[in-house]
Formats: sequence, structure tokens, C-alpha cells
Amino acid sequence: MTGKIRTWTRGTPAGVLAACTMGNSVSVTPAVHAVFGLFLVPLSEQFGWARASISGVLGVLALVGALSYPMIGRHVDQHGARRTLLAGVFGLALSIAALSLTRGSLIQFYATFAAIAVFGAMAGTPIFQKVIADWFDHNRGTALGVSAGGGNGLGSVVLPVLAAVLVQTWGWRTGYLGISAFMLIVALPLLWLLLRDRSGQGHDGDLAGREGMTLSEAAHTPAFWLVLIALAAGAGGTTAVFSHVVPILSDRGFSVATGTAVVGVFALVTSGWQIATGRIMDMIQSPRVAVPMYLMAVAGLVLLETGQGMTMLVTGGALLGIGLGGQFGALPYFVGRYFGVRHFGSIIGAMYSAVIAAQGTTPILLDAVFDAHHSYRPALVGVGGALLAGALLLMLLPRYSREAVADEGLLAPGH
Repeated sequence: MTGKIRTWTRGTPAGVLAACTMGNSVSVTPAVHAVFGLFLVPLSEQFGWARASISGVLGVLALVGALSYPMIGRHVDQHGARRTLLAGVFGLALSIAALSLTRGSLIQFYATFAAIAVFGAMAGTPIFQKVIADWFDHNRGTALGVSAGGGNGLGSVVLPVLAAVLVQTWGWRTGYLGISAFMLIVALPLLWLLLRDRSGQGHDGDLAGREGMTLSEAAHTPAFWLVLIALAAGAGGTTAVFSHVVPILSDRGFSVATGTAVVGVFALVTSGWQIATGRIMDMIQSPRVAVPMYLMAVAGLVLLETGQGMTMLVTGGALLGIGLGGQFGALPYFVGRYFGVRHFGSIIGAMYSAVIAAQGTTPILLDAVFDAHHSYRPALVGVGGALLAGALLLMLLPRYSREAVADEGLLAPGH
């Protein structure tokens, strides 16, 4: 038993995968976004804040995250990810605990969320994906899917249940402290034990000779922009729909319970399909396997807007989940295949910056369209158009081999 523990603490693919999955389960999506609604009403009632003012912190998370990811990605490329991730989880836990000290100042509340955004980026899914990409040369897509989809899905189930029990029993301050305690007592020790950079990372070791473009070199290739625009447009639009499922269906006369059920299916399929996407991409060596997932999301939009009955609406939510899960599952895989792992952190950090910016913008656009037309239908048509455009851009991507990419003229000159 001792020998097994030592082997895992030195770092093995299985141990690293387990660590990254656990790390994703306490990242910003499960620990902040998934539980946000549980704290919205208690905060509003205690301090008299408008709900829109409280929800404004999500914009802070998006803005600060978009600015932070490229810098953090570059740092972990140069120095390794382990210390950054451990510091990020520790700082994120303390920042969430600090929310329990809120005393009625919106400035304090927003400042705390700015700190959450910085530490959340340090311990964000793209940084864990950097570790997975370094460790897994084979079955990389599957490992990326298990880590991100499985981790975020697990955390988005466990942490809201934990927070709900604490908030209902002892109040919202205890809810924040409970989430922080879970991160510090359960997640952080496991990360400390199991998480390791691959030997030589950041120290001119065996990774120094691995292939990979710099961010600047990647940005000079059409493939970079095809991936970035296709995935930012797809993930931005689909995420906006996810956050508006309940009002979209309420406007069509369906109950909140129906909308909530569709959201639940949407979320579960998104998490599970990230794993499926990774496995599919490992087995089928073509970037075009993601195209049908975009088309399924378009079909899901149609069912969401026109479907009658629970079965059709739930099917629409599932198809949208396939689209969103496919988008998030494909992004890190594309980065590793087209641009290598040498500067994976820098490149995926830039990509995530664009995705987060799109996610912060598109929900506002949906509501602006509703205010102008008193209906979400024109906005859903626009999201469908963005998904179709994204599918077309993915069709233009080259084959994965560097030789084929060069033949098709999609690498920068001299590569």
C-alpha cells in the first residue's frame, strides 16, 4: 500500500487525471456559478440590493477572467502548473470564505469577486487542461473530457447540494464557509498529493524538446482563427441560451418547473458529452466530427422555441447540451493537435479569453433583443445562425498532420 501511495505522489497519468478531475470539481463553474442562485435572494433580502446589482459580479468574473487567462497560461508554460494551481485553489477557497464577511457594501462585494476571478483563473479548467495535455500523448481527448466534463459535472452536483443544506439550515454566510471548507479540507490535500507537472516542465527538461508553436506563431495561422471564432461564437451563443431557458419557456406558457427540468438535462448532457467528445476525437482523426454537434444544437434551438410537450423540450435541451459539451470538449483537443503542447497554456489561455468574452456579451444581447421585440425568437435565430457559421468554419479546418496543414497553406510561412 505504501508503495502504491508513493507511486501516485510522484505523479502518474492516473493520479494526475484524478487530481485534475478533482480540481475542476472545485473550480469557478461549480463553486461560484452553479451555487450563485442559492445566495441571490438571501443577499438581496438582507442588504436591500437589486438582483441585477448582485448579478453584475458575473460580469466582473468574465472580464477579469478574460484578462487573466492569457497571462496565467504563459506563466505555466514557462514555470509549470502545479504551484499555480495549488495557490489558485487555496486563494479561491479563501476568497469564497471572504464573501461571508460581506457587510452591505457593494464595492466590497465586487472587490471580493474580482479576487475570486483572479484565483479562479489560476485554478481554472484551461490550466488543468494544460497539465492533462502534457501528460497524455495518447487518448488525450478522453482524458481532457473526463477531467473537465466529469470534474465540472461532479462539482456542479455536489457543491449546490452542500450549499443548499447549509444556507437553509444556518444561513448564507455559513453556505460560503462550507464551500470554502470543502475545497480546503477535501480537494486541496488530494491535489497536493496527486498533482504533478510532467518531469522537466518549465525547467528545460524533457518537455523542452516537445513540438509546439508559440502563441504568436499560432496566431499567424488561419487554423487558429477558425478554431477561435467557431468555438467562441458557438459556446457564447449556446451558453446564453442555457442561462435563458427558463424565461424562454415561460414566455411560451410553460411552467418554471418545466424550464428547470430542461436546464437540468441541458447541464447533465453538457458535462457527459465533453467526455464523449474527447473519446470520439481520439477515435476519429478528423476535426469535422464536431460539425454534427453544432447542427444538433441548432435542432435543439428549434425544439426549444417550437416544441410542444415535455418530451420534445427535454430532447431540445439534450441536443443543446451535446452542442455545448462538444464545443468545450473540442477546444483543448484542437489546441493540442494543431499547435502542440509546448505553449499550450498560452494558446488555450488566449482562446478561453475569447470564449469568456463571448459568454459575457451574448446574454446581454439576448435580453436587448427581447426588450426590442418582446420575444426571444429573433435572438434564437441569431444564435442558430452563429452555430451554422461555426459549423462552416470547422469544415474549413485542415487535417491534423503538420504536413497536411502545410500542404493546405494554413500554417504561417516558414513553419
